[in-house]
Amino acid sequence: MPQTKYSVYVIELSKKVFSEDRKFREANPQFNGVLECLYVGMTSKTPAIRFKQHKTGYRNIKGHNLSSSIVKKYGLYLRGSLYNHIEPFPTRAEALKMEETLALELRRKRYAVWFN
Repeated sequence: MPQTKYSVYVIELSKKVFSEDRKFREANPQFNGVLECLYVGMTSKTPAIRFKQHKTGYRNIKGHNLSSSIVKKYGLYLRGSLYNHIEPFPTRAEALKMEETLALELRRKRYAVWFN
């Protein structure tokens, strides 16, 4: 049985998220409006499948919503240039740590970033 791999991905969001979502704005006081608004996540699926799940409001078999409301409303497309250099991880914990590391690195570069 193939081992599950976990990937980190980045989605570009509409800049409307910054003006319309108070929590997003409060999480990104460093944002100057020049660069993009982004969502950073991790998945055991491909980034393309995960993006589609966000946009369609995917619910699992138990009925739990697995999509981010921010991505569903404001998600535009995957930004492969910001994550393709990161190899998949063998454990969920490693991928979660990289999700946070990447998100904070992008914030330091003055992007507006949302992550869980």
